[in-house]
Amino acid sequence: QVQLVESGGGLVQPGGSLKLSCKGSGNIFSIKIMGWYRQTPGNQRELVATITTSGATNYADSVKGRFTISRDNAKNAVYLQMDSLEPEDTAVYYCYADLLRTNGDILENMDYWGEGTLVTVSA
Repeated sequence: QVQLVESGGGLVQPGGSLKLSCKGSGNIFSIKIMGWYRQTPGNQRELVATITTSGATNYADSVKGRFTISRDNAKNAVYLQMDSLEPEDTAVYYCYADLLRTNGDILENMDYWGEGTLVTVSA
């Protein structure tokens, strides 16, 4: 079984910073893409940032220049450094992985999500 476990959410004042972490465990063979999405009540889950194995990144326009995604392939981990936080960044943040998992002698391409971590930006 594969699990993605996030940590690092919490309450921060506008203009402050937080760093989210996500670590994958279980029968992971390799992870192609890791990323972060976020969701607020009544809205669809939206892309925040993704990063490939080679380090190519993609950001939502709303976070460019403020958020930085990085990963540690050896640890199956992805991080999101969030600076200059705004109240509009308040959301549940979900870790995502597009990965190959082992199933006996077979490799299976699967998408996995973490359970989410709440980020609240408020004075």
